[in-house]
Amino acid sequence: MPAATIVADGATPPPSGIKVVVVGAGFGGLTAAIECKRQGHEVVIYESFPELKALGDIISFGSNGGRIFHRWNNGSVSAEMRKVSIDLSEYGFKIHKYDTGEIVAHQKTPEKDPNSPVFNGHRGELHTIVFEYAQSIGIQINLGKRVVRYFEDKEGAGIELESGEEVRGDMVVGSDGVRSKARTLVLGYEDKPKSSGYAVWRAWFSNKDMIADPRTKQFCENGDTFNGWIGPDVHFLFSTIKNGSDCCWVLTHRDEHDIDESWSFPGKLSEVLEVLEGWDPMCKAIVEKTPSIVDWKLVYRDPLPTWVSKEGRICLLGDAAHPFLPTSAQGATQALEDGVTLAVCLKRAGKENVPAAVKSYQEIRYDRVRKVQKTGETTRDMWHKADWEKVKKDPKAIELPREDWVMLFDAERHAEEVFDEVVKKFT
Repeated sequence: MPAATIVADGATPPPSGIKVVVVGAGFGGLTAAIECKRQGHEVVIYESFPELKALGDIISFGSNGGRIFHRWNNGSVSAEMRKVSIDLSEYGFKIHKYDTGEIVAHQKTPEKDPNSPVFNGHRGELHTIVFEYAQSIGIQINLGKRVVRYFEDKEGAGIELESGEEVRGDMVVGSDGVRSKARTLVLGYEDKPKSSGYAVWRAWFSNKDMIADPRTKQFCENGDTFNGWIGPDVHFLFSTIKNGSDCCWVLTHRDEHDIDESWSFPGKLSEVLEVLEGWDPMCKAIVEKTPSIVDWKLVYRDPLPTWVSKEGRICLLGDAAHPFLPTSAQGATQALEDGVTLAVCLKRAGKENVPAAVKSYQEIRYDRVRKVQKTGETTRDMWHKADWEKVKKDPKAIELPREDWVMLFDAERHAEEVFDEVVKKFT
């Protein structure tokens, strides 16, 4: 097997001859493709959406994700992302008690590390930057291509498109989201999502009406802000971004609706205001200025027994393998770490040992992902069941966790360090 050449340290790996077919051009699929290219593999992407649309609202990448972006093109990609991301170096995160509105904790923003920046910004804007970078380095992205079948044999794997065309490679990455088709092939059965018991109303809008109201203009006049109101089984997070010009909020609440298929619908502001009855009037003042909202049902999946197909030529990545609750603030970042790890494993194993590489990818990622997934539940429960007497004595008890084992992780270096030991299980 080839020796370690750490691309992070400026090495250039030789071409591996491995062809990787990626399904899905979200952050996980794009990152897997970019990292495969960095590590010397040939890669092509197929995406069902017919065109790139800057959809969505707020998305977060921890410093463990920022480190990955920063390594692309000598930091120029992360510099572009920085321009459209929130800057809380002055403001921090103010946490309010839901009914009185009093600030119970003021969490300072950690010192910036230029090599592992943190990004919170509009999903569509950040995605466009990554998408365009992938295209600029010669990655072929085929839009409007719906995959109807995945297949594999001892020699390789492939996909069949709606048109009947077949595309083959040495392996296929199923980064096709929560309703993954690849998942059914990998598991051998249909894995239905469950309701997590929660839903999130989400909104993104311009500051026009906020600035016109003396009660709310404070959030838009002095740069970026981040405030959270924490209540029983509900939390409301509100940010202003791009120097206060854009506003966004998310409100997580109990919701037992059955989510058989669609998990995202237009929401009703009247229902939001009902949930906020008896809350700090500031929350209502913000919500009233929102032109439209999305009602997003949070699906949950039991941890899958495997992310890798029988022949070891197809793997799941990102949401297809492990959907996260938004309270972890790590769902997208963990998909990035997946892509980095897979690309390193393929390089280290070489073209003759693709199945061993793919199995090693799961072995390296599986337990870490489970641990990080759990933080979504623990943070939500810490907020929704807050003991206000305890918080009064120790405001840190309600702060958003930013743990070193999550944030300081270097997925590329880790994969390089553990690969030789892990791959022994599969060769």
